[in-house]
Amino acid sequence: MARMLDAIRKFFAAPEAAAAADDPVVAVAALLVELARADADYTDAERVVVEHLLAGLFDLDAAEARRARLDGEAAQARAADLVRFTRVVKTQLSEADRVALMEGLWSVALSDGTRDPHEDALLRKLAPLIAVTDRDSAEARMRALARGAGTDGGAC
Repeated sequence: MARMLDAIRKFFAAPEAAAAADDPVVAVAALLVELARADADYTDAERVVVEHLLAGLFDLDAAEARRARLDGEAAQARAADLVRFTRVVKTQLSEADRVALMEGLWSVALSDGTRDPHEDALLRKLAPLIAVTDRDSAEARMRALARGAGTDGGAC
């Protein structure tokens, strides 16, 4: 029992965990992964969409985007809630980047060709938390749909 408590204390005291939470790339990756996992079916196609979005949003090469996705998966799995990530996005990304993220979130949600109620609920929750208006979110959804998300794997 003492070893388990020590491990928990070490995890919460780890400076790299705190630093990762403040990294906008990791924060965005964690939100994208959270959305991809919202329907309990995190597919390889969704992983590809997440990597593609990260590469586009942060000008990453394929290897960097894969690493960012993996870091986001780890951060998302450790997080008790999404507030730490939405706070970073809200304070460190421009309005245009937050709207682009919202469009990316819609691309992930639509990438499997269905609108899952869990994904819809999470998207409604995330928009105000990252300071994106309902109108901007709706327009982002329309752009994601027009680009073909939900019909061909959601490539953006």
